Amino acid sequence: MKKKLIAGNWKMNGSLAVNEVLLKAMLAGVGRPGCQVAVCVPAVYLAQCQALLAGSVIELGAQDVSSHESGAYTGEISPAMLKEFGLRYVIVGHSERRQYHGETDELVAAKAQRALSTGITPIVCVGETLAEREAGHTEDVVKRQLAAVIHTNGHCISEVVVAYEPVWAIGTGLSATAEQAQQVHAVLRAQLKAASPNADRIKLLYGGSMNAANAQSLLSQADIDGGLIGGASLKASDFLTIIAAAS
Repeated sequence: MKKKLIAGNWKMNGSLAVNEVLLKAMLAGVGRPGCQVAVCVPAVYLAQCQALLAGSVIELGAQDVSSHESGAYTGEISPAMLKEFGLRYVIVGHSERRQYHGETDELVAAKAQRALSTGITPIVCVGETLAEREAGHTEDVVKRQLAAVIHTNGHCISEVVVAYEPVWAIGTGLSATAEQAQQVHAVLRAQLKAASPNADRIKLLYGGSMNAANAQSLLSQADIDGGLIGGASLKASDFLTIIAAAS
């Protein structure tokens, strides 16, 4: 049975002082969890967090990566640069990147490919807006988004992590019910099984306002292998409660 993964996404939050307090509290309480744990932090704090997490059970991740290897791409960060900080994970295609930065399915797939080529595991995000859900297009949207990643990455698809994050449940306090989340996860699992004989090893995370109160019910679903945690990852006690639920 594969271990679940609880990955925190700090988004654009933190400071040198706040990060130190938060990570020390997490490290003091995490013990030896029965799941994998990671935090995906702003790029400017990677060095600090790498030092604070050295030798611990909490792995380090970034929130975005360039689709380019190097060159004249001002402001971009290549996967080779991220790799120097001992990264295990990088988030690609988060709905905020798709919405605010115009990232396409094809660009997200290219970023996943670039991360994989450098030995970093991409956490590929897919999800529908409220309008798309109300129109009955949830399955079409998430399958289209995932299909681009499958097409670009071929047999390497078994090396990715997929996070289903209904856009309408991110930062809104709303969350899909455990049954709603499981339904979409089952669709994604079937799509991955059709693409790869090793699909069962792929972790499917839920990423729409999972918190200390709802983590247990979400994580008990058959195809939910963990969580991509936003706001709750900024509070050590909440994040530790979710880790305990996944353990």
